[in-house]
Amino acid sequence: MKFRLLFPLLLLPALLLPGCASKTTEVVLVPEPLEEIREAQPIETTNGSLWTTQSGSLFEDHKARAIGDIVTIVISEQARASREASTTSGRDSNYAAGIPNFFGLENHDFVVESNLDMSNMLNANFTNSFQGSGKTERSGDLTASLSAQIIDVYPNGNYKVRGGKEVMVNTEVQIIYLSGIVRPVDITAGNTIDSNKILNARISYTGRGPIADKQEPGWLGRAIDHVWPF
Repeated sequence: MKFRLLFPLLLLPALLLPGCASKTTEVVLVPEPLEEIREAQPIETTNGSLWTTQSGSLFEDHKARAIGDIVTIVISEQARASREASTTSGRDSNYAAGIPNFFGLENHDFVVESNLDMSNMLNANFTNSFQGSGKTERSGDLTASLSAQIIDVYPNGNYKVRGGKEVMVNTEVQIIYLSGIVRPVDITAGNTIDSNKILNARISYTGRGPIADKQEPGWLGRAIDHVWPF
């Protein structure tokens, strides 16, 4: 009797553990910037000149072009998706079979007395129909400005950029992360680039805090949904 009462109590944690281990929203952390190698270099001067070798070139813009340089990403993403499907199918079948003449057995006394109609031995019909429809719609907008850093330069001259930022309001942390590949020609003279010109762009907008926690069901609810068979 005690075992019957103890068994459900032992089984309950085993059922709840898979629900507790359910996948939660992934929060992408902001990566640390690349550390530049700092070497003290003497300032070279030219006799009779007002300019030094460390001055900027008069014929060169300020666009990011080397590993460690910073470029501003203008994020303006709009996504719209709509899909609708409708299916209708049906089948109607009729079967009839008979043996009006079979080696004279149709005149046998048993057949005659039983009023068996051998010309109508089998008569069956089958009807099946199905109708289904579905529709889904999804939309999203994201507008932001983010500074990213060139972390690699490919042999063809394209840049791999990565960046992110954290914004804390009260106890809520909003995290924006971006990575992808850009072309040097897409970077404007103001050292900015639109997000729609980034190849393999990975843009993540997540958060941590009380508001983010309230957007997910509790662990007990997730556990029950995981093991509930209906």
